[in-house]
Amino acid sequence: MTIQKFIQDYREAFGEAAPLPIAFGYSHTPAEEPRKIPRCMIGAISKVRDGDSLTLTTDNVLCGGGGLYTAFSDMPERVPNFVSQVEHYKQTPDMVVKYVENLDIKKTEKPYLNFIRIDHLENFDEIEGILFWATPDILSGLTTWAFYDSNASDAVCTPFGSGCSSIVSLAVKENRDGGKRCFIGMLDPSARPLIPKNELSFVIPKSRFVEMLDTMRDSALFQKAFSIVRKRINGEIQKN
Repeated sequence: MTIQKFIQDYREAFGEAAPLPIAFGYSHTPAEEPRKIPRCMIGAISKVRDGDSLTLTTDNVLCGGGGLYTAFSDMPERVPNFVSQVEHYKQTPDMVVKYVENLDIKKTEKPYLNFIRIDHLENFDEIEGILFWATPDILSGLTTWAFYDSNASDAVCTPFGSGCSSIVSLAVKENRDGGKRCFIGMLDPSARPLIPKNELSFVIPKSRFVEMLDTMRDSALFQKAFSIVRKRINGEIQKN
């Protein structure tokens, strides 16, 4: 399926009110001139929905955790204590260490991590995953689509982690393992203020996305039940 055909089907399924998804992946070529971004990258990633691309590098990812989860740098020594003793996201620093070990992050050999809205993407060659910003109604459609051809209990899963780990780290590892899981994320309280209050992230690794492209029109997205949800997404019926 071509990118344009996917966009056409996506618009038909979800309507114009749903933000177009964002493709991300490592490259030797920047999608734009790297620029200074806020310490937390999530706000900058969220703005890609408006059309401007984003290129992350070791120089503009200033957060220690962000550098780790984007595979640009090793975990700073202070991170386990900070996540456990300051943020209280894990009970002990050792749990943080084990959590990061389980992510199995491999430092990237490419200098750029590009985020490109899908209508500005030339091809799927260098992508690791596709990011959707999803309200509960949009999430309903994406999850239904993901489970259409799969009975796996973890076809869609929600591991807790930082915003950047739930978007980047999980999808990169899943894609490189040829995995099939999709990920709901952005449950991180530290990053949530940087996106709209009624949104979560939904990420499909490329390894799964290329399969799901072929099932989209056969799934419930184009049936009666979701057509009612689509109308609510697009303000055609009053919200309950």
